[in-house]
Amino acid sequence: MILLLLEGLWREEAGQDLIEYTLLLAFLLFCTIAMVGFGGDSIKGITSTSNSQIAYGNSVAQGGTF
Repeated sequence: MILLLLEGLWREEAGQDLIEYTLLLAFLLFCTIAMVGFGGDSIKGITSTSNSQIAYGNSVAQGGTF
Protein backbone atom coordinates (compact mmCIF):
# COMPACT_ATOMS: atom_id res chain seq x y z
CA MET A 1 0.00 0.00 0.00
CA ILE A 2 2.76 2.44 0.93
CA LEU A 3 4.73 1.45 -2.14
CA LEU A 4 1.72 2.24 -4.34
CA LEU A 5 1.39 5.64 -2.70
CA LEU A 6 5.07 6.41 -3.20
CA GLU A 7 4.91 5.21 -6.80
CA GLY A 8 1.92 7.46 -7.45
CA LEU A 9 3.72 10.43 -5.92
CA TRP A 10 6.78 9.66 -8.02
CA ARG A 11 4.80 9.71 -11.27
CA GLU A 12 2.54 12.68 -10.51
CA GLU A 13 3.64 16.29 -10.35
CA ALA A 14 1.89 16.78 -7.01
CA GLY A 15 4.49 14.52 -5.44
CA GLN A 16 7.24 16.59 -7.00
CA ASP A 17 5.83 19.75 -5.42
CA LEU A 18 5.72 18.06 -2.04
CA ILE A 19 9.34 17.01 -2.35
CA GLU A 20 10.42 20.49 -3.47
CA TYR A 21 8.68 22.15 -0.53
CA THR A 22 10.20 19.64 1.87
CA LEU A 23 13.69 20.31 0.51
CA LEU A 24 13.11 24.07 0.74
CA LEU A 25 11.98 23.74 4.35
CA ALA A 26 15.02 21.60 5.19
CA PHE A 27 17.31 24.18 3.59
CA LEU A 28 15.72 27.04 5.55
CA LEU A 29 16.02 25.11 8.80
CA PHE A 30 19.66 24.32 8.08
CA CYS A 31 20.40 28.00 7.38
CA THR A 32 18.60 29.10 10.54
CA ILE A 33 20.52 26.63 12.68
CA ALA A 34 23.81 27.72 11.10
CA MET A 35 23.04 31.42 11.64
CA VAL A 36 22.17 30.88 15.30
CA GLY A 37 25.24 28.71 15.79
CA PHE A 38 27.65 31.21 14.27
CA GLY A 39 25.89 34.36 15.47
CA GLY A 40 25.06 33.28 19.02
CA ASP A 41 27.53 35.68 20.63
CA SER A 42 26.28 38.54 18.49
CA ILE A 43 22.68 37.85 19.49
CA LYS A 44 23.71 37.66 23.13
CA GLY A 45 25.43 41.05 22.83
CA ILE A 46 22.38 42.66 21.24
CA THR A 47 20.02 41.39 23.94
CA SER A 48 22.44 42.45 26.68
CA THR A 49 22.70 45.97 25.27
CA SER A 50 18.92 46.20 24.86
CA ASN A 51 18.32 45.05 28.43
CA SER A 52 20.81 47.61 29.76
CA GLN A 53 19.14 50.44 27.85
CA ILE A 54 15.68 49.39 29.03
CA ALA A 55 16.87 49.27 32.65
CA TYR A 56 18.46 52.73 32.28
CA GLY A 57 15.30 54.15 30.69
CA ASN A 58 13.21 52.66 33.50
CA SER A 59 15.41 54.22 36.17
CA VAL A 60 15.26 57.63 34.45
CA ALA A 61 11.47 57.39 34.13
CA GLN A 62 11.21 56.75 37.89
CA GLY A 63 13.12 59.94 38.70
CA GLY A 64 16.67 58.66 38.63
CA THR A 65 19.69 60.65 37.43
CA PHE A 66 20.68 60.98 33.80
